Amino acid sequence: MNFDLPPDLVQYLQALDAFIDREIIPLQAKDDNERFFDHRREYSRTNWEDGGLPRVEWEDLLSECARRADRAGFWRFSLPKRYGGQNNDSARGSNLWMSVIREHLASKGLGLFNDLQNEHSVVGNFPDVVMVLHFGTEKQREELIWGRLAGKVRITFGLTEPEHGSDATFMTTRAQPETRDGIKGWVINGAKKWQSGMHKATHCFVFARTSGVDGSAHGISCFIVPRETRGLKVESYQWTLNMPTDHATISLHDVFVPEDAVLGPLHSGLAVAQAFVHENRIRQAASSLGAAIYCVNESISYATSRKPFGKPLASNQAIQFPLVELATQCQMLRLLIRKTALDMDRIPHVEVESRLRDKVSMCNYWANRLCTEAADRAIQVHGGIGYGREKPFEHIWRHFRRYRITEGSEEIQMRKVAGHLFGFMGPAKGKPAKL
Repeated sequence: MNFDLPPDLVQYLQALDAFIDREIIPLQAKDDNERFFDHRREYSRTNWEDGGLPRVEWEDLLSECARRADRAGFWRFSLPKRYGGQNNDSARGSNLWMSVIREHLASKGLGLFNDLQNEHSVVGNFPDVVMVLHFGTEKQREELIWGRLAGKVRITFGLTEPEHGSDATFMTTRAQPETRDGIKGWVINGAKKWQSGMHKATHCFVFARTSGVDGSAHGISCFIVPRETRGLKVESYQWTLNMPTDHATISLHDVFVPEDAVLGPLHSGLAVAQAFVHENRIRQAASSLGAAIYCVNESISYATSRKPFGKPLASNQAIQFPLVELATQCQMLRLLIRKTALDMDRIPHVEVESRLRDKVSMCNYWANRLCTEAADRAIQVHGGIGYGREKPFEHIWRHFRRYRITEGSEEIQMRKVAGHLFGFMGPAKGKPAKL
């Protein structure tokens, strides 16, 4: 048993840091781009006069960062070699490598190199590409994957509805077969909520019931709907705890798409939705862990240097003990995330759902909770300066608080773990588990 990171992964992290120091940090310092990261960050990123959407200058800066990372060979790391990446044809990349990379970047704090408020990073994560690669036709792959990588395609994910979130199998959006002008296709009616990136979207992945009954996983299909399709309307953008917003509520009224707009098997669309969920959750857990580590490290440093009443804050057990508990949880969670990621790499992807989903859920819900607790503790340790926006802790808390809901709510993740523990689901269904 060896817990050391592979030497080539350590070298990759060193090369990544060198690239960030060489190209991304100077870009962040240029033309007052620091306004997007210092105390002005929320104001500078948000176009308050345009519905709270991201400012063009902010998104242009993120795009330039991604272009530089792509040119240096980092951005497409997890993709197959045929798409400019460094991995096999699964497009999933190594879960261990991606987990370590995401923890490493998040532990560096706020910066242009890794701004997770926008799912932006110099090492990209491509769940939409994974979906199209595994379930799309060759025509769909050609249009959507290459278009995505060229910056010409942006896709939203339409599963959640105004009245249905975790209970996706009860969605009310419906699609009925119809022929228009001699073209066979489907007519979609319904609504979707939390369509991230809708303001720049060219296509929407819309999930709708095409057969079966409410509550059944079978009978839901995924449709590729071009943004400008008649009948698709943005009703509103939801203002959130951490602005700017790009989360839209959309309506679909008699939206017609041809039959080749179906992504994946007809009536089995939830398999498409599940295509990337475990990889995404283990990577999100790693990012939350990295941000928690940043908060703990900054708190230790501050408590050591700050000397009220003539002695370091760190000499007080009231300061020490909460940070000891957080540091202990970070160390234990790091081992669980990396062990789970390595186990995911060792088995076929289709077996992760049955064999490891409880471990992925443990990592995900605990990491997201830990990050918010670490950010809150950092605010407390830093006192007034921690409450102010000159420090990033309030931003970290506001951003990572969302993942206790959006990555599959904390309660849903815990229910999955409970299902394995008490024998309601999993490979040992019918028998309580033993740790």
